[in-house]
Amino acid sequence: MAQSKRIGILTGGGDVPGLNAAIKSVVYQTTSWGYEVIGIRRGWEGLTHLKPGPELDTDYILPLTWDNTRTVDRYGGTFLHTSRTNALKMKRFGLPAHISPERLKTLATGPDTFDFTPIVIENIERLGLGCLVAIGGDDTLSFTKTLQGKGVNVLGIPKTMDNDVRGTEYCIGFSTAISRAKEIITRQRSTLGSHERIGVFRMFGRDAGFTALFSAYVTAGRCVIPEVEFDLEGLVAIVDEDKRLNSSRYSFVIASEGAVWKGHSVSEYGEADAFGHKKKADIGQQLGDEIRKRTGNEIMLADLTYELRSGEPDSTDQIVAITFGNIAADLIRQGTFGRLVALVDGKYAHVDLPDPKLGPRKLDIEKLYNVARFRPHYRGKLGSPMLLNV
Repeated sequence: MAQSKRIGILTGGGDVPGLNAAIKSVVYQTTSWGYEVIGIRRGWEGLTHLKPGPELDTDYILPLTWDNTRTVDRYGGTFLHTSRTNALKMKRFGLPAHISPERLKTLATGPDTFDFTPIVIENIERLGLGCLVAIGGDDTLSFTKTLQGKGVNVLGIPKTMDNDVRGTEYCIGFSTAISRAKEIITRQRSTLGSHERIGVFRMFGRDAGFTALFSAYVTAGRCVIPEVEFDLEGLVAIVDEDKRLNSSRYSFVIASEGAVWKGHSVSEYGEADAFGHKKKADIGQQLGDEIRKRTGNEIMLADLTYELRSGEPDSTDQIVAITFGNIAADLIRQGTFGRLVALVDGKYAHVDLPDPKLGPRKLDIEKLYNVARFRPHYRGKLGSPMLLNV
């Protein structure tokens, strides 16, 4: 790969608060050293759909400067925009029109699927990138790992509200998700108490329960998580008891979208996305129905999924995103590539890019979760890192 002083940066997958702060940090630090930074718009789509020719394709390329990134860190989302494009498994529908039928034949991996990795590498070379910084979760970073294997200079910055990227204890977006959950649940306690209901709060967490567990940690609530098939009768008995013992006559449980009780399975529906994920049926609705049938209590359901990822980052996410961006800049200056910026043992670090075959990081159940009581462990924290307790 060309050893130029031009850096590309993209954000892939779902948006989270803090992405813009990480982008700005990379831009401010590296341009002060004489690097040029270009933003790749719409995630990996920017490198699969980039139009050929001498003119800058402004649909997908945005030069980044101190001026146009000066205020972006004050806002949520990603100002580079994002997509769930999987360059390894492109579907025929929506392919870039400028790729000839003859070229498509060389990229075909099935009747209607195509591996655009060669196209991405060609576009990286055409743009003259000396390094590509990818900010994303497991799916975005899995293709980053593929590019590393093809000799491309890459760096990864982890982001996801699920906090489940392997190799790091923290991902951008996680703290804001917990802060948002605490605010929303605290506000809704007044309605739960006024109507003497049991609340069921559903949130993200397809494969790992970090978001639900730490939301329960700060709200003293019960939670169910994907790592453990839970005992439905036991949970129903506890939330019913919580309600009876509460002078305000309410209780609540937080449910990860991937949680499931013993003997039950959560169905999936709709077409799979580019990375093979289908939408999961609403565990909140199903759990609420079961609690109502078994206790006779009225239920209040709240789906917090997108509420947790919207808006500006909290101070912890801002601090981590700024620092992750600056560490990535330091690695670029050192010529160190193929790494993931990370938190390890509560300290900033960089590690190997995660191996997609290993899947998402999971909660340490024994250390963090009281299976019988459906809540976090609060004891035995001496010596643990601040905040994450992992």
